[in-house]
Amino acid sequence: MFLSRVSRLFQVQAARARRWALDWTRTQGARFRVSVERRAPNRQDRFLSLAAPTQYRRSYTLCTTGIGAKTASDDSLTLQIWGILAFSLFTQSSDNVEDEEKKKEDDIILLLKRAKLSIMQGELEAANRILHQAIRLAHQAKNTQAITYTYSMMANLALVQGQFPEAEKLFKAAMSFLLASGAQEDDNAVIEMSLKLASIYASQNKPELAEHGFEFCAESLEAKIEKQKDLPEGTLPEEERSNTRLLLGLCLDSYARYLTTKHQLDQAHQKYLRALQICREEQGEAHPQTVVLMNDLATVLDLQGRHQEAMEQMSQALELAKKAEHPDQHVLLCNMAGILLHQGQLVQARHVYREALLLAQATGDSEAMQQIRDGLEKLSNRERDEERETA
Repeated sequence: MFLSRVSRLFQVQAARARRWALDWTRTQGARFRVSVERRAPNRQDRFLSLAAPTQYRRSYTLCTTGIGAKTASDDSLTLQIWGILAFSLFTQSSDNVEDEEKKKEDDIILLLKRAKLSIMQGELEAANRILHQAIRLAHQAKNTQAITYTYSMMANLALVQGQFPEAEKLFKAAMSFLLASGAQEDDNAVIEMSLKLASIYASQNKPELAEHGFEFCAESLEAKIEKQKDLPEGTLPEEERSNTRLLLGLCLDSYARYLTTKHQLDQAHQKYLRALQICREEQGEAHPQTVVLMNDLATVLDLQGRHQEAMEQMSQALELAKKAEHPDQHVLLCNMAGILLHQGQLVQARHVYREALLLAQATGDSEAMQQIRDGLEKLSNRERDEERETA
């Protein structure tokens, strides 16, 4: 009952969040893969921006980003925080509820609506206070659905604010209530929370816990998908099948990014290939996430010293981005210029950097502009070094 009532209240937002959570629309993606020169593991996501991540780069599905006037990125933040609600966390309870219980549930839902509004307005501290009120009411009402739902909201809010220890505790609390209510370990909601925990451990430099988490998520979903293949046709809704595969792609993508920061490039390359295959099969060649993954794969190829293959992959990604009017074409151009720089094609690299800078200026992307200027500075240093060598 609780979930169905919340869904009615947030019908439009829930629909958008459902596709966000499993759809990988981190079209801001690769932004801090933006320069193949900058390989530090603690890039600001916005990740995911799953960004925030002392933090990982913006290509994460969870992130921390500065909150100012309401922009498209504010909508993305709202969807990231509400993304956890996309999964079927709760089962339907009896419609025959007592008036007092219904009033308590109404009060909780009203608080959740207020928290959502605060998030949309960028007032994250206010949202946090409201969610604490909601969790107290949920515990008083002994409403397990509301408790799980609210804990997951609080966890996502802590995550995007970079409060990793608090987010870890809250995700574990939400997961414990979810499992206690009968959810299986391979439930998509459980896997998504486990993936976020793995990302938290990665950001805290806890490699054993991070790797175990990533492996658990990927292996559980691979096994689940194999079992689903044996089900009679029509037994499993197509949307559920697709969502599970998309979640596997997200897991492989996140794991590949982590492996890249650890310079385990061969493993990262294989996982990116599989994630890209899933994205193409489920969402198509022209989908924004396909472009992001192609960019990420090109980045790994470049780091492996396979510059020609990287250039071919990046050229394909850029062509698709232009056709789809992808908002981050300047990011791809910056990465392409970095590959050209590594190949020693300095004249071409400068031309592409300048094109990227013009686009970044047109979009007002100050972070990308700085990345591009850093690339141009490295290019100038390289040119001066070559001039001295030939003098």
